Amino acid sequence: MSGAQSARKTSYREAVKEAIREALQKDERVFLMGEDVGHYGGCYAVSKGLLAEFGPERIRDTPLSEGGFVGAGIGAALGGLRPIVEVMTVNFSLLALDQILNNAATLLHMSGGQFNVPLVIRMATGAGKQLAAQHAHSLEGWYAHIPGIRVLSPATLEDARGMLWTALQDPDPVLIFENNTLYNMEGNLSETAGPVDIDTARIRRSGSDITLITYSASLYKCLDAATALAGEGIEVEVIDLRSLRPLDDATYLESISRTNRALIVDEGWRSGGISAEISARIMEQGFYDLDTPVERICTAEVPIPYARHMEEAALPRIDTIIDTVKRMVRHG
Repeated sequence: MSGAQSARKTSYREAVKEAIREALQKDERVFLMGEDVGHYGGCYAVSKGLLAEFGPERIRDTPLSEGGFVGAGIGAALGGLRPIVEVMTVNFSLLALDQILNNAATLLHMSGGQFNVPLVIRMATGAGKQLAAQHAHSLEGWYAHIPGIRVLSPATLEDARGMLWTALQDPDPVLIFENNTLYNMEGNLSETAGPVDIDTARIRRSGSDITLITYSASLYKCLDAATALAGEGIEVEVIDLRSLRPLDDATYLESISRTNRALIVDEGWRSGGISAEISARIMEQGFYDLDTPVERICTAEVPIPYARHMEEAALPRIDTIIDTVKRMVRHG
């Protein structure tokens, strides 16, 4: 069977659902818990149909208490299960930050290596759906600051399908951030798609003039910008980080050693964000490869607006990426 015939069209939402279903089928210790994951089918319809398929013991609706059910997930993990905890949106995860930071991330250390917490927490992140300031921020960079956890940000169908099972094999907590604007994204996914590594970044487009470093939904803005810039003779290399903790320094540093320029596109806020961390690492480890200073394009430092035109203006924009690349390449 040819590659074209062995691929099928699906959506990011369905890819995540397939990953959850596969995990439930392969390992009886796995269960899903969270707000509205059962009878309602999930806030973004990711778990629709799973309650009927697997029953209420393995698809568990929870009260509206993030601290309570994330804590229950930690307890279940300590007890030998493999919980997948869904938090409806990243903003709500702050209500469980005590559990994530003070318990999940620290128990292995505080127990002298005796107690692992094999917990996976999934949550929607990002703006672009007019969900306003209490439902639409990108806080994954905050979580990347915390030792003791792994932070993943799947941007492609393959990663949406494949990261979950690998994360469930990790003996320590893994947070998976799914950008809510990607759930409806459709594309071709191999019939044999399965687990993927969660350690390395990927070069999504090769180029020789500048390295664009990004993750999650911003990947597609960077790819669109790179396509437009190619028409003007500027070849952009686009790197999808995939993991924000740990960062794969080697991949973007090797790219910069060839392109000699770096632009980071990050939907998080600029001050103290993951883009600042990456910029610092480039300066520490790759300073002499640079022909021009590292630059960053981030979300405006405001609560995410509700009005569509204001929300779009606050986020990184394709035209801003294009203009910045042109300036860096032609005048840097």
